[in-house]
Amino acid sequence: MQRTHDMVVIGAGSGGYAAARTAKDFHCNVALVDPGPLGGLCILRGCMPSKALIATSDAIDDVRHSSQLGIHVDRPVADMPFVARRKRALVKEFADYRIGGIEEFPLYSGAAKFLSETELAVGEDVLRARNFVIATGSVITPAVLPGLLETGFIDSDGVLDLEEIPKSAIVLGGGYTACELGQFLSRMGAETTMIIRSGHLLTETDDDIGEALTGYFREEGIRVFEQASLSRAFVRDGKKVIAFSVDGEEREVAAEQIFYALGRKPMVEGLQLDRAGVRFDPKSGIEVDEHLRTSNPNIYAVGDVTGRYMLVHVAIYQGEVASRHACTGNDERADYRLVSAHTVFTDPQVAVAGATEKELRANNVPYVVGRYDFAEHGKAQCLGKTKGFVKMMADPVDCRMLGAAVIGPQGSELIHEIIVAMEFGATVTQFMRIPHLHPTLAEIWTYPAEICASQVGSRRPGDEQIEIATSVTVAG
Repeated sequence: MQRTHDMVVIGAGSGGYAAARTAKDFHCNVALVDPGPLGGLCILRGCMPSKALIATSDAIDDVRHSSQLGIHVDRPVADMPFVARRKRALVKEFADYRIGGIEEFPLYSGAAKFLSETELAVGEDVLRARNFVIATGSVITPAVLPGLLETGFIDSDGVLDLEEIPKSAIVLGGGYTACELGQFLSRMGAETTMIIRSGHLLTETDDDIGEALTGYFREEGIRVFEQASLSRAFVRDGKKVIAFSVDGEEREVAAEQIFYALGRKPMVEGLQLDRAGVRFDPKSGIEVDEHLRTSNPNIYAVGDVTGRYMLVHVAIYQGEVASRHACTGNDERADYRLVSAHTVFTDPQVAVAGATEKELRANNVPYVVGRYDFAEHGKAQCLGKTKGFVKMMADPVDCRMLGAAVIGPQGSELIHEIIVAMEFGATVTQFMRIPHLHPTLAEIWTYPAEICASQVGSRRPGDEQIEIATSVTVAG
């Protein structure tokens, strides 16, 4: 049966739902296509279930270290079946709420495939539309290590569905998912080993952040093998074994379970993008312009499928930008300067806003940087949460804030005032004048701002970037 809409959105996850909701605000006749289950990656198999589990592992770690606050308890034991039930209940609640919103739109259930530049088939239905939005998300990158499929492993979906924690685990990968769920497994009782190809965890972050997190993981008993080259997987004496080499030396690690966490890739299988005139690269995703238009100007793509920033808030932002452009033809362009800010829910948490030092150096942008340690911060000392530091980068001439990063307690919350300040173009001197309540974790940002401010004005574009550290302890 042939049906016609103003817009058809393929995928009802966060990006697709945002696109549909925005188009509806412009009184567009919008339909959604999704094969189910409904809810989207974030709710069903990503952000929300993982954070529910991490809340438990963080709490159990706090109990283990409560003696530093004068509280002495017996060895804590996690009730994993309860933890799993709690996670499922939360996911169902979130999904039911999202499904309620999805059901406000015509919904076609099933796999989609383009028949032409203006037609999409879903089961027996053929949908015609003025505009399409592709929001099909991403899937876990297939395992390519020789012997891994035969040996057996779990991916992030498998970790989220665990009813029992393995006695030992090998984590393949050092990105966001590997770090968050690898630390979860360790804190819940698994003897955990991480094998990574780079020189530190979170390789896309600045080296000082990634190296610090790697050190903290080792302090709490997680083994991390850096710059490793994976060879193969196999089973020996009932254990799963990973063979790898470091600096030419062959090594092996055995464990009860292997957690494969080597990334995700855009999901386009079966869409027949060539029939729609949509260009796609298997590594970088669907090509889009500043308006989120594909090579077919009537077809947009948003979220993970574009391969740029696989972050939920980016998908939502892209969905809104794409819909506004499709419905109004405005000249709005996607600006990722601050939308690309992100956080990693390890302990300590990592969060980044604006440019990193790596990016500034790669683009030959001069900057000054100030850094301050939580170990020197009064509120952090009172809480017994002294791991990590904050840093801020600024233009050496006009004082403008260029970026900031935190590895430390509540980093995911602390980064937001930096995002707000940068959104309004604040300089470090203006930031210093913002009142910060005392004693709070948030006031730690004033110290790197002061360090940067002491250096700006004396540097000119082209000068080398400098780093000024402080050893002053401020408390009281």
